[in-house]
Amino acid sequence: MDKEVTYVLIHSPLVGPLTWQLVYQVLMERKLQIIVPAVLDDPNSHLRYWQQHVESAAASLSQIPINEKLVLVAHSGAGPLLPAIRQLLSHSIGAFIFVDAGIPLDGLSRLDLMKLEDPHWGDQFHQTLLQGEQFPQWNEDDLREIIPNDELRRRMVAEIRPRSLPYFTEHIPVFSGWPDAPCAYIKFSAPYEWDLVQAKQAGWLVHELNVGHFHMLVEPWAVTDLIVNTVQKLLDSPNSQ
Repeated sequence: MDKEVTYVLIHSPLVGPLTWQLVYQVLMERKLQIIVPAVLDDPNSHLRYWQQHVESAAASLSQIPINEKLVLVAHSGAGPLLPAIRQLLSHSIGAFIFVDAGIPLDGLSRLDLMKLEDPHWGDQFHQTLLQGEQFPQWNEDDLREIIPNDELRRRMVAEIRPRSLPYFTEHIPVFSGWPDAPCAYIKFSAPYEWDLVQAKQAGWLVHELNVGHFHMLVEPWAVTDLIVNTVQKLLDSPNSQ
């Protein structure tokens, strides 16, 4: 069993690092190696959003010694970024873990993926973006059920970064040969049923829970256990690289 890995917890560009803060704390208490990279963008940059996000995440990982094996764990909108982030890294990758996250398909945009997941909703969402609206516009009442803790919910809302049409329609590349490490999918909520099916069809290790999208802020110990145990199963498998 290879326990010498660094867990890289990547949050969606629609929110902030609070997503993984409690899991980060649990992993630290267990003396495991962990980092939550920056996923940043500058409105004045000439680069596309996805390029800024993957470059900022990869830059955050430059401090990790090259001989350390990484496990890339993505939540929600960070999922489609995993291949592009991986392509900028020289480290060995132990596993890719998708936690209620979109699964990337080469050359497709986030909106394309949404339309595959739920065509009717995706078309409606597209129309709202064409009308100039931004997403997400969640408030504390919207998140009360899935983030019961008042303080965590307030902090989550403060980190929300609403996006407009260009963010959702930019095409995100997937390099030839991806994935080059074992993958697993952990489904929390109903909108990611399509992704769960794709993961099953690809032969990935999957776990399905009936919880909220930000369940790591509700039961961080249980989510940490699930991630760590999943990673160890992948690393112990004969196909692990």
